[in-house]
Amino acid sequence: MNGFTRSDPPSQARILVGMSVTDVDRRDELLALARSHDASLAFLQMGDPSLSAELTRLADLGEKTITLVGVSLGPLAPGHSWLRRIAAHWWRERAGTRPEIQVATRLANSLEDLPQLWAEMWAQTRPLTGTEPGLTSPAWEQVSDHVRQVLICRGPRCTAKGSEETAKALILGAMEAGLGDDDLLITHTGCQFPCNQAPVVNVQPDDVWYGHVDALAAQAIVHDHLADGHPLETHRLPR
Repeated sequence: MNGFTRSDPPSQARILVGMSVTDVDRRDELLALARSHDASLAFLQMGDPSLSAELTRLADLGEKTITLVGVSLGPLAPGHSWLRRIAAHWWRERAGTRPEIQVATRLANSLEDLPQLWAEMWAQTRPLTGTEPGLTSPAWEQVSDHVRQVLICRGPRCTAKGSEETAKALILGAMEAGLGDDDLLITHTGCQFPCNQAPVVNVQPDDVWYGHVDALAAQAIVHDHLADGHPLETHRLPR
């Protein structure tokens, strides 16, 4: 299956939506893929344009139907339901004429498979109804009860030096150690500034900073610091 190509005139506007921070890191690849199939690119978090901004742009151009396909290539991505939730929030808030929004029924999880699945994913969609959940919930009113927050730098230098693998190792290590939401809040961040130490991770409120955190170091941080309470001295940065 070759999918949709530029020689095929599109019947509607299409947006490829990056769901995770990793998708922002791989922007150039996703943008090239989207453009080769007459689609635009938007992001759910930490990327430009945002999904809301791209929907507004296309609606202002007079598009009557907009189809969304989400791609999720990295850790800590929101679930598929958030693609519908964010799009529905935009649709309800949109003043004036609102286009029909179709959303693919599943996410693409592999960039390598996406070209072959392209036509199938664009075809398997469900329309927004306007009754989708909103952006608030009683469960999200209060700061969570986590003991520590782990901040993983995903700035350009840290990303280039492997912070995606750092994040995966931290998340999987925490799961294997039985650390849950009451123990940790793991968060991607922009640049944390000691870029020569990339990849950088810091743990709060302990005010412990780590540098050159590859996957093995991340696993050791989970075991020694996050599970046992003893900072890992071999990668600790001076404060």
